Amino acid sequence: MRTENRMERAVLAAVLLICAARPSAEQTSGFEFNDSHFHLTNYIQEGIPIRDFLKIMGNKAGRVALFGIPLQQQWSYRVDGNRAPKYYLDTDAPLYYYSFTDAWIAMAYKSLRPDEQARFDPMITGFNPTDMYAADHIRRVLQTFPGVFTGIGEFTIHKEFVSSKVAGPVASLNDPALDRILDFAAEVGLVVLIHNDMDRPFAKESDTGEHAEGLKPLYLDEVKALFGRHPKTTIIWAHTGVGRVVRPIRNHAATLAKILADPQFRHVYFDISWDEVAKYIVATPESTRIVADLLNRYPDRFLFGTDEVAPADQTAYTKVYYQYGPLWKLLDPETSNKVRLTNYERIFDEARRRVRAWEAQHVPRP
Repeated sequence: MRTENRMERAVLAAVLLICAARPSAEQTSGFEFNDSHFHLTNYIQEGIPIRDFLKIMGNKAGRVALFGIPLQQQWSYRVDGNRAPKYYLDTDAPLYYYSFTDAWIAMAYKSLRPDEQARFDPMITGFNPTDMYAADHIRRVLQTFPGVFTGIGEFTIHKEFVSSKVAGPVASLNDPALDRILDFAAEVGLVVLIHNDMDRPFAKESDTGEHAEGLKPLYLDEVKALFGRHPKTTIIWAHTGVGRVVRPIRNHAATLAKILADPQFRHVYFDISWDEVAKYIVATPESTRIVADLLNRYPDRFLFGTDEVAPADQTAYTKVYYQYGPLWKLLDPETSNKVRLTNYERIFDEARRRVRAWEAQHVPRP
């Protein structure tokens, strides 16, 4: 019986590794970027068909980390009447966690041919990070859709104008439920893409570039402590901790450099997704130079992403990429290639390999 079980697992392992489609050299060459941060659906779980998005990717995006949004904006007639909200800033009604997003993304991915699937790395997002059962949700998704997912996220802990709107307890960087999620991600090999603002909204800055109160960014020590507790988890910190109004103080690059130089955070990466982040980076020649210097010093630790949400066409989808034009010009050719393309491939290829191997050992046979 044990011999039969081992043989069955070996067969399943071979099947899953075959299903872990890898892009061919032809598929990964000739593109301008890989996208570490893309939402196929929006806050009311509407989006674009995945085949339409493939056309939008065209010859611009080679591979894309694919996810929905884990939060659904409630339409409360009591609050908004017939004015159906489309975005979380459209209403005072709450947001709530929407687990079906994972099945939606999985089925969209499975509708593609293997060569088309190879261009996507689907991510699990439909869990509540305050729930000790969240890691069990992630496990069930992997067991229900083997051969599909590569990571978890983008999910949110502290986010301006969002965290306080979510129904139920406010998420925390100190929650054991979050530790359980990151521990499980390490076990499986899942990439973790986490959104956590480094600071509170509208923090004031002194003449020295520090907070006017002389304090550190509000969540900096907590997020570093979280990363330090999970050295075996591959973590991408979305937007480098910047938000729409959580703007980088003048020593933001120096703060990131301290993290990047610290060996205990060698498993932590940063994406520079979102037009709001690009807005700050290319605001002045000085700000662009400061960021370019940081990326040139640590070329292996940054990834480009769009953070676009269900774009209507290629112009909308590539907006952030072209917004970063001044930054690309200041990067060394090797750094530019890594940030736009090969860092993604290195990190997500390794995650694919590890997740498929875990599934081969833990997915029950049909």
